[in-house]
Amino acid sequence: MDNSAQSAEEERNRAQVQLIAAMSRGDKTALAGLYDQLATPLYSLAYRMLGDAGEAEDLVQDILLQVWRTAGSYDTSRGSVFSWIATLTRNRAIDRIRMRKRRSELLANAAPDLQPAAPEGDADSAGSLWLREKAAAVRAALAELAPDQQQAIELAYFSGLTQQEIAAQLNEPLGTIKARIRRGLLRLKDRLPSRL
Repeated sequence: MDNSAQSAEEERNRAQVQLIAAMSRGDKTALAGLYDQLATPLYSLAYRMLGDAGEAEDLVQDILLQVWRTAGSYDTSRGSVFSWIATLTRNRAIDRIRMRKRRSELLANAAPDLQPAAPEGDADSAGSLWLREKAAAVRAALAELAPDQQQAIELAYFSGLTQQEIAAQLNEPLGTIKARIRRGLLRLKDRLPSRL
């Protein structure tokens, strides 16, 4: 990035920091100004991740409302305003993808007759067998984890909860939940064959 582009980026971030500060004081016009600047790139990010225009629009609105409510918590030392809000958008999109997957799994378990049938002759295919073996290996490795790590991973990956939601549900500090998930995933990585 050349000096003029870097200078323009720094100026844009300074202006956005001022908008965030104004929002923390309750200035609704600052929210509108930030929306005008960031809605399009945030929508692009959300749409690429979610693949659904309506859901991407909803997500951007949710994130900007969250920014409005938490503007006072923004810390300039942790990155630019855009980086902060893009990270919020990315994390929320991941949460939505997990919940979408979880809903699909619940539907498949609750009403298997509503799921599309596999093509004939495919039920015993090598690919299907490989997936069953893979699932069994993951379940076995998960069962070998410490109970607190197993519970945190199951809530995160099978129930679709965010780390913050897990911390609230288990009445544990967020840092503790993050550490449990990280340690558990590292142990799973060591226990699972590399071909999985």
